[in-house]
This record gives sequence, structure tokens and C-alpha cells, in this order.
Amino acid sequence: MRVLHVVKTADGAWWAANQAAELVRRGVEVHVAIPAAGGRALPYWVRAGAHIHVADLDFPTRAPWKLPSVCRAARQLVAALQPDVVHSHFFGTTMVLRRALRGHFAGPTVFQVAGPLHLEHGIYRAWDIRSARTNDCWIASSRCILTRYLDAGVSPERLFLSYHGGSSSEVGRERTNFLRSKLGIGDREFVVGNINFMYPPKRFLGQAVGLKCHEDVIDALSIVTRNRPDVVGVLVGEPPRGAAWYERKLRARALSKAGDRVRFAGYLPPAEIASAWADFDVAVHVPLSENCGGVLEPLIAGIPTIAGRVGGLPELVIEGVTGKTVPTRNPVALARAINEVLSDLPRYRELAQDGRRLVRTMFDVSRTAGEIHAIYGHLLNPACPRPAEFASAEFVARFTERNSSLNCDRPATCTTLS
Repeated sequence: MRVLHVVKTADGAWWAANQAAELVRRGVEVHVAIPAAGGRALPYWVRAGAHIHVADLDFPTRAPWKLPSVCRAARQLVAALQPDVVHSHFFGTTMVLRRALRGHFAGPTVFQVAGPLHLEHGIYRAWDIRSARTNDCWIASSRCILTRYLDAGVSPERLFLSYHGGSSSEVGRERTNFLRSKLGIGDREFVVGNINFMYPPKRFLGQAVGLKCHEDVIDALSIVTRNRPDVVGVLVGEPPRGAAWYERKLRARALSKAGDRVRFAGYLPPAEIASAWADFDVAVHVPLSENCGGVLEPLIAGIPTIAGRVGGLPELVIEGVTGKTVPTRNPVALARAINEVLSDLPRYRELAQDGRRLVRTMFDVSRTAGEIHAIYGHLLNPACPRPAEFASAEFVARFTERNSSLNCDRPATCTTLS
């Protein structure tokens, strides 16, 4: 089986490369169209065993007159490779492929939907659904995304569910104090914050704050640190290229509201991020829109996690079961939640252990790649069965019920299975 994967970035989407590595192990001949010969993600694709093709097949939003040449490049690549399946990982690349391959490629084209943002806006949702050819289908990477397509009238036969695997396989649980040393934070201080890209507001979508709501996190941390001098806010990450102004704006906001109690670490390479999570005491993630990102890494590290009730986050951070959830765009509620978790850290650390067990299974790349492989098989031969859908709430209910029966005669503070 030969499959062409298409990504829009050479610096991110490591999860797609990790998935590709497992597919290669299963005997799939994986090719990838990637927009640049260099980039932080390229080594991941090389290690995966994928055949690399440098081709920028993302929709040229800032230069729409280039669309015909981009479509031509897509057709030429597909004609040269003759793949059995074309697998796109982003909205823009999917729109290009559908336009370019109509009448030129008879095989199935798969859109593995990385996030729900475009589905939350009518014009982009309609563009996605109406542009789909009869042999196009979608792989939702959360139940939230799956539900949005079903609600929009897409046939269940054209929809699949598979979470992105391999996103957190290298995250460490042991505190190294690497991040604390880097930022001058003491062992007895509590670190609260997150690790996220700093996406600036998209005005054309009506956003007044950045996608990850760093502004609200800063405001909440300023409330908490005002009354708790033992708390330090930490934000790790960088803005996209050309958006350094946004990071400067966030730093100025933090300085004016919280002085030196909110600190910025800037960009960290993946290996350092993997060890940095264990330095946090509480992770917070309250974006405008999200799939499952931003919370599975802290849960893997066993860090108590607070998530906004948005997108796929409640599928991982289940209120009172694996963590705590809060409404988005509400810094006061977030500050209250941070104080609550800090006041009851032993309990929330136990919940995080249940969260760890959930995401280790939910995002196990060998499991999810098996689903993707089965989806390919079903698309190429409908007689092959569809893979079963993973249900996080049911999974948690099963092992928490087992834990309750095992621990029924033990003190309530004993830890759950990990």
C-alpha cells in the first residue's frame, strides 16, 4: 500500500510523522509532501522512513493567484507517485488537493482533521463539506470534531474517529528542575502555566485575543500571585514567524499586571519541553478553540491540569475525574480554579494519574496507527471492517470502577493505578 501524506509545515506536526513511522512498520510505503527541505520536523519524517518530497501544497491565502500552480504541482506529484490513498493533515492542503485532483485521481482522499477551528465558522465549514468529492472522507481526531460533522449532515459512512498518536511518548515524569533553574524559580515555589505556541488574534475570525488565550492566563495568574507570593506563572513557547510583536505585547501585559511573577521561557526544543513539564505544579489551558492539544503532555507527566470547556479538551480533562474544567474567556473563574487545585494538590495529583492512564492508551501511537491502517484498508476494500471508536469516558469509567473496588478498604488518599 502506498500513501501520500501532505502537511503544510516543516516545523511542526510531529504527530503526523510519528504516525507515519508506525505505518511504515506495518508495511505501508509512506511518502510525504512537505513545504521545505529544512525545518524542525524534517528529522522526524526522515526517522519515520518516509520518502520526502519538497512541495508546498498549502492553500496560498496571501497569494491566491498562485493557486493554479500549486494545484498543478499537486497533480504532478500524485501522477508521479500513483498512491493508493492521499492523506491530508490540514484544512488548506485539503482544499488544494480536492481542487487539484478532481477528475485526476480516483482513489480515496482522507482529511485527518487536526482541530475544530474551521468547523466553528460557517463559511469554512461549508467550504470543507461542499468541496468534498464522493471518494473523500474525514478522520476526526476527537469526538468533538466527529460530532460537528455529523451535526452538519455528513454521512457517518464517510466519517472515522482516530486520535493523534505519539504526541507525548517522550514526556518525562521526574522533576529535573531544568525549567526552574532556567527561570530562577525556587524548589518551594509553585509553578503554574502552560507550554503553547503564541498565536496572535485572527481579526478576520473576530478574535480579540490570541487563539490560546494567553491574555486570560496572564490575567488569572496576576490575580493568583497577588495573594500568593509562593506562586510563579510560567509561559513557554514562541509566536509564529512574523508575529514577534505579539510576544512582546504579552510580555508587556504580564509585566504591568504581575511584575516578575509571570515569566516567559521562549522557544524550547522538543527534548527540553519533554522534561520541562514535570517542573510544573499546575498546568492551565483555556484556548478559544482546541482539539486535544495542550493538556495530554501535562497529564502524561502526572501534572494536575485545568482545561477550558472547549473542543476535545473535556474528552481528556474530565471534571472531577482526570482534572478540572472551567469556562473559557473568564480569568476570574480560572484564578479561582488555580487556587482550588493548589489548595488540594494531593487529590488533583491523583486525578492526574488517572488522566495519565487515559491518555497513554488514548494517544498510544501503535494503537492509533492501527486504526489509520484499518481505515485505509476499509476505504480500499469496504469488505474490510471499520476500526472500533475509542470512547474516553467509557474507558475512564471502567478503570476508575476497578480502582474503587481494589481500594475500597484503603484510605481515600491512596493513589489510583497508573
